[in-house]
Amino acid sequence: MAKIYPEIDSQLEAFIESQPVFFVATAPLDPNGHVNASPKGLDTLRILGPKTVAYLDIFGSGVETIAHLRENQRIVLMFCAFQGPPKILRLHGRGRIVEPREAEFGILQKHFPVYEGARAIIVVELTRISDSCGYGVPLLKYESDRADLPAWCRKRGEKGLTVYRKEKNRQSIDGLPGVSDKID
Repeated sequence: MAKIYPEIDSQLEAFIESQPVFFVATAPLDPNGHVNASPKGLDTLRILGPKTVAYLDIFGSGVETIAHLRENQRIVLMFCAFQGPPKILRLHGRGRIVEPREAEFGILQKHFPVYEGARAIIVVELTRISDSCGYGVPLLKYESDRADLPAWCRKRGEKGLTVYRKEKNRQSIDGLPGVSDKID
């Protein structure tokens, strides 16, 4: 049933690109810290190479993924087939944060649609690519992306997002450093 792949091949790439949602999971080193799992969508994931993926991290109420990656780089992305043949694909790896103030952000940004509120690009170098059956994943019908997050970011504007970032995204719920202090 389960299979481990040496890299993302054309079949895995097609599967990944056909999923409208994926999930990201990270954890702090502290065993008392909180494990985080976040759903992602909005056409924010790109395959940069056979062992490299990246996703555009848009503002949210928490900053757990960024904080955990700063501490230990461990991350897994999970894709589930909610339509068609059952399948779960997990991409384990080492992630790093590229923030808008960094030159590399502009280079990577070209791979993504422009979204107001992009606070970082998460780049993941894959260390394990595996699938499993997905027999227990329900069949769901995809209707469309929600417009709420882009609208929320537009409403706040650049200045409002800067304030929000300073107030809500400086540290994780466990007190780990979140977004960089160099945001102005």
